[in-house]
Amino acid sequence: MKRLLILFALFISMSAFSQKTDTVFLKNLLLAHSEMFEGILKHPTQNEVQILYTRIDRDEHNIPHFTSYSYRLNPHHYFYPASTIKLPTAIFALEKLNELHVKRLTKKSTMLTDSGFTKQTKVTADSTARNGKPSIEQYIKKILLVSDNDAYNRLYEFVGRAEINTKLKKYQLTNTRIVGRLAVGDGGDNARTTNPIRFYKGKKLVYTASAQYDKADYPMDLENTMQGKGYIDNNGQLVMQPFNFNDKNAYPLADQQMVLKRLLFPEAFPKDQQYNLTPADYQLIYHYMSMYPTESKWPAYKQPGYYPAYCKFLYYGAEKDATINPNIRIFNKVGDSYGYDIDNAYIVDFDNKVEFMLSAVIQSNEDGIYNDDKYEYETICLPFLKNLGHVIYLDELNRPKKFQPNLSKFKFNY
Repeated sequence: MKRLLILFALFISMSAFSQKTDTVFLKNLLLAHSEMFEGILKHPTQNEVQILYTRIDRDEHNIPHFTSYSYRLNPHHYFYPASTIKLPTAIFALEKLNELHVKRLTKKSTMLTDSGFTKQTKVTADSTARNGKPSIEQYIKKILLVSDNDAYNRLYEFVGRAEINTKLKKYQLTNTRIVGRLAVGDGGDNARTTNPIRFYKGKKLVYTASAQYDKADYPMDLENTMQGKGYIDNNGQLVMQPFNFNDKNAYPLADQQMVLKRLLFPEAFPKDQQYNLTPADYQLIYHYMSMYPTESKWPAYKQPGYYPAYCKFLYYGAEKDATINPNIRIFNKVGDSYGYDIDNAYIVDFDNKVEFMLSAVIQSNEDGIYNDDKYEYETICLPFLKNLGHVIYLDELNRPKKFQPNLSKFKFNY
């Protein structure tokens, strides 16, 4: 009988995923704190803001039940997702390892990347690793700690563009596409073609991944893909035409939060909708997703170049001198590019038994020119995300709950 009750509770929890979100609460919350958000609310486009906030209520079995609230949420209104695409790619890399079933092939195996096509580059060493060798595990650490672009590119090459997009559809992320590397001017056949890779256990070759070519296109019905009044082209010249995002990655907020929800709360999903990850895989991601860069030894990230809030936009605003609350941990993945700042986060206060999910995007490009490195990240975008995180946190802090959550699953020694 107890098991049946738990299964019924899981079913009720899952039903929350298909419900429409409340669109009034967040609007009223922003208006109630106009001293923080007035500039955004009065901006003609509201700085492309979209917000998805999910409350979590536990039952007597500690099973999570979700209630979501949105502001200007629209999966068809395009924003550039930047580095947020690295999280699903990292998950799919671990899944691929598990699904290959190759003896002695693990996330710790030495991963040597070759080149076989235009603009491809090799990787044979990694000075940030304790043993000096690249691996899936080390790349995932660097993605989660400091959003390392090259680490993402290597996992993109391992999984392959076609498999990434097949997995997205498998997990019902129908408004998402991942079609290229980051920060290397990827596109066309370069983006379709991935590198050959060899994996070693010591000096013994255990697996070879051949170069892949993805001939598929991933068209989507999107608005807002032509932006601004001009851009700087690859030759450094100003072109007075709108910047075109039509062939770039797409990853809307609802899909972002669903990826995170499925990662953090696999028990709330049917077995066939859970990631194919081992308990150790989950622990790896949770650990480094919530760790501050300055807490890591391998790889090591030192101040002043790196600092605790380096990749924590919500609540801390990525401030170099942010005062870190020792009771709070943020499990998240951020992105920033083309004037967009995005954070997809699960925020936990262990002392006060607070937990909630918050995903938000904001853009500021006042001159309307792209690729000129003139965006208002520090004056508009990051302060907004910091204030949003604080306002939601304070609301959660004062929200009564019938059952206090057991959050021990998310507690780590760093």
